[in-house]
Amino acid sequence: MLRPKIPTNPTPDVHLTPPVVVEPTAVVPSAQVPPPAPIAPAPSRPTVQLTPGTALALVGGGTAVVLVVGAVLVSLLLAVAITGASVAVCALVIRSLVHADTKRR
Repeated sequence: MLRPKIPTNPTPDVHLTPPVVVEPTAVVPSAQVPPPAPIAPAPSRPTVQLTPGTALALVGGGTAVVLVVGAVLVSLLLAVAITGASVAVCALVIRSLVHADTKRR
């Protein structure tokens, strides 16, 4: 199912003919023509134009993303800190119980 299917190239059914040899001809100089002026190529994709409304929307969206990611990271850090503190308190209580038990005997 996950194996790629490699296409096979079928052999052509047409009989190929060898290329025709073109013999060079003599070049007769004529009046010199100036080279054509270079034409600027048309842009392949349209340019993006930012209006004040779209710029404000982009800034607002970026701010929202930063705030949400920051809140998530702070909450994760707080969860780690609370877990560490609770493990430390549990360790102190267990140590106290073990120490008190060995003192009685």
